[in-house]
Amino acid sequence: MTGDYAASVQGDPIPKDRVAAFLNAGPTSPFRGAGLHRSATPPRGASSPHGSAQARRHRQQRRWATQVVLTDELARRACAERGLPPPDGLEPMHLLPVPETDVADLGSIVAAVLAHSPAARALLADLEREQHIPEPAVRDYYGRNRDRFLTPDALRRGVDPYDDPAPTDLRPYRQVHDGIAQELLRAAARRAFFTWLDEARAGVAYAEGHEHPGDPSHPDHEHRH
Repeated sequence: MTGDYAASVQGDPIPKDRVAAFLNAGPTSPFRGAGLHRSATPPRGASSPHGSAQARRHRQQRRWATQVVLTDELARRACAERGLPPPDGLEPMHLLPVPETDVADLGSIVAAVLAHSPAARALLADLEREQHIPEPAVRDYYGRNRDRFLTPDALRRGVDPYDDPAPTDLRPYRQVHDGIAQELLRAAARRAFFTWLDEARAGVAYAEGHEHPGDPSHPDHEHRH
């Protein structure tokens, strides 16, 4: 694929301008893990696969941003297919700081997409509505993670949650049941989102210089999602 397009989805192009607009909308101090920089314009020498460290960083920034913009586009299409209300317009997404815990849990690409793309959030919410967490799974989580349910007094006394603690040392199951169920539901929805994204990317073609940053076929690849 050639021209002013970063990628195409089933033959429909995503202009490079959308990637540049996303990068240029970012703060001067982006969150750790994204490999980002405010400027979307590569420095001199960036076209060389063996350029400076700064040039390589800019190439990876562009590839990373392409994935964020692409996933937003894929999510818009998925929302339309599911009959979900469309997000407002096609305005450039603004690059905002993302909690590092989300980056650690989701990878920088998906964390950024969910932070900046209304379509991705709508899709994730719809996927969550499709999940079902059976009662035995909630009970099993409570039994396997007793350290999370010690009472404040038990924590102060240094109670070992796995050495047959007294019932009064643990928060009652009925008290924490809904929180556990919601946590498991959220995790199931995120897994469904990753599965959807892997399948949705099957129809994507990338322009040179806009490949996935973890694609081992280019010299600067990093395994960062």
